[in-house]
Amino acid sequence: MLQTKCFGEWFEITLPSNWEGYSIDDVFRIVWKAPKKQIHTIRMEKHVKVNGELINWTMPLKENDRLQLKLFMEEEFGVIPAYHEVDVLYEDEHMIVFNKPANMDTHPNTLEQTNTLANAAAFYLQAKGEQRKIKHVHRLDRDTTGAILFAKHALAGSILDKMLEERSIKRTYFALVHGQLKRKKGTIQEPIGRDRHHPTKRRVSASGQPAITHYELLEYNSKQNLSLIQCQLDTGRTHQIRVHLSSIGHPIVGDKLYGGKPLFERQALHAGKLVIPHPFTDENIVVEDFKTIPFLHLLKK
Repeated sequence: MLQTKCFGEWFEITLPSNWEGYSIDDVFRIVWKAPKKQIHTIRMEKHVKVNGELINWTMPLKENDRLQLKLFMEEEFGVIPAYHEVDVLYEDEHMIVFNKPANMDTHPNTLEQTNTLANAAAFYLQAKGEQRKIKHVHRLDRDTTGAILFAKHALAGSILDKMLEERSIKRTYFALVHGQLKRKKGTIQEPIGRDRHHPTKRRVSASGQPAITHYELLEYNSKQNLSLIQCQLDTGRTHQIRVHLSSIGHPIVGDKLYGGKPLFERQALHAGKLVIPHPFTDENIVVEDFKTIPFLHLLKK
């Protein structure tokens, strides 16, 4: 774990031994894999110091140097702050994980929209006196509940986006599906594309984008003929779990769009766990939300 601290708008990292010899430029490009345009902006705005001084970005750094980044400036939220009751599962200076309720979009589709998790997130920060342009790192469908990650400043957002792309962030979902799975564990590796006959539906399609879903059977109720499974994603396609499970003959309970029966008021899908390599401290942040899985009672009938 790296030694860090915050003071005002600035964030400080004490340089670890394995970064010795790296330049500031190396840290941004190699360690954090930040976008070139963002690196250029940070450099031009002089938002990086070493031991309190502005130095050449190509100079090699030494162990225990204090790398200081101006990260916590006030910004426009980018959405209209609006109060909605939401649970916070994890929070620090750089990121926040919310427990998204059902019947709520992740982000607005128009500037005027105020009934999304992004609006609730902006209000939550505003109430704490933090004026930040908060940004979702991934999405959940409107009726899917559970853990969803937001970045609290632009550099964290870029690093977390790259981690998600490289599959360093692990996402675990719980789903209640119809039928008994033939195998306890498996992987569905089928591309997903738009359904030409429906404006929002997706389907397995040879011309679609690559999609990989791993699943594992946790519990089977023979009386109800329902299976509780957990899924992990290597990709993040729209409706991926819903499409993939339906494609193998096990649609999610309540997911009428993909063949599920209305035994539950919405699709029985919950994002129950996130494992996030922290963008600045080298910690592995594990966020679990098993207690609020909203459809477990259906297994007990």
